[in-house]
Amino acid sequence: MAALNRYWSGLGPLAKGALMFILTIFLFSIMDSIAKSLSQRHHPLEVVWARYTAQTVIAFLVLSPHLRRLLRTDHLMLQIVRSAFLFGATMCFFTSLAFMEMASATAIFEIAPLFLTIAGYFVLKEKVGPRRWIGVFIGLIGAMIIIRPGSDVFTPVALLPALAAACFSGYAISTRFLGQEESPWTSFLYTALIGCIASCFIVPFVWSTPSLVDVGRMSMMGVVGGIGHLFLIRAFTITEASYLAPFGYLTLLFNAFWAYMFFAEVPDRATVIGGAVIVFAGVYVWYRESFGAKKAVTT
Repeated sequence: MAALNRYWSGLGPLAKGALMFILTIFLFSIMDSIAKSLSQRHHPLEVVWARYTAQTVIAFLVLSPHLRRLLRTDHLMLQIVRSAFLFGATMCFFTSLAFMEMASATAIFEIAPLFLTIAGYFVLKEKVGPRRWIGVFIGLIGAMIIIRPGSDVFTPVALLPALAAACFSGYAISTRFLGQEESPWTSFLYTALIGCIASCFIVPFVWSTPSLVDVGRMSMMGVVGGIGHLFLIRAFTITEASYLAPFGYLTLLFNAFWAYMFFAEVPDRATVIGGAVIVFAGVYVWYRESFGAKKAVTT
């Protein structure tokens, strides 16, 4: 343990942030796997309720000494809107897992950074050059390769991960509006609490009594998701988001691994090709942003 502490202390903030972000992605992939397993026996909205309820319990236990202070916010409506976007993303993605292969749903969801580029242009009035628009266009082509609209294998459910990606982009934009004015722990607490309250209004209409085994899985899903969010907060606190962005595509690898191990799912050719196109588009946009920023600094 002492050697591990010395090794960790010797790492710089970029390395620490990257490791914590990768761990976050790994934990979220486990959460997605549990959600898919549960959605085979329970309504996806009940799974969403379990995810947020368990995370709320964890948030209150971890933050109990500071609850009164952390619940104070000058941006209540923005916190509600932000949390609603993430709730919508979770609801759409978990529902898609009940009807789609996990690798396919994950690959489509990976267009989220491209949606974020579009939202940044129209909402935040960010400057978006032609190369970034090209990256967005290529990423959408990749999504269409997987979704295959108009083909015999097309199903409207395939649009759910894309809608989840759009909601997640709204969540990210809302977070940017909060900026440095709000404690990340306050945002973490409101995200869990509002998701829990919203799902409590829905779950009575879709309720099915879980077995003790499924109760354990639901609890584990909340624990894994909560811990993942804690690592995510820490990663973005010490490391720039632009540096961490490419590591996000490890989600495809982790989710494909769990899908094969637990559900015997093997991605088809269209999913592999479309996923590769989406990854290329996202890395291309990230590289152009990073290269452009460095060039602006050096000139």
